[in-house]
Amino acid sequence: QVQLAESGGGWVQPGGPLRLSCAANGLALDFYNIGWFRQAPGKEREGVSCIVRRQGSTVYGDYVKGRFAMSRNNVKQMVWLQLNSLEPEDTAIYYCAAESYGSSCESLRPGGMDYWGKGTPVTVSS
Repeated sequence: QVQLAESGGGWVQPGGPLRLSCAANGLALDFYNIGWFRQAPGKEREGVSCIVRRQGSTVYGDYVKGRFAMSRNNVKQMVWLQLNSLEPEDTAIYYCAAESYGSSCESLRPGGMDYWGKGTPVTVSS
């Protein structure tokens, strides 16, 4: 059974950092595109970042503006998202997701992802 488990969310003041983690079980992480997505209250789920297995590259949403950094360790079966210079607009539930084949992750489109975690909440406020 595939499981993706996010952790590391919480409350942070504007400008502060957080580091989110995603632990993968039941799938070989190196065979998947892995992405982070987020959903703010009352808004649709949107893509944050994706590590594309085939290219070995990382893509980010335009709004990230160099503030976030995604990394993965296939041996440890772990994925991380470092969030820096957080803004109140970054408040959302952050999800880790995996895609076995396709371009949804690379395009930061949540619809085609195969597996999802339950999410970890991030609140940015003073």
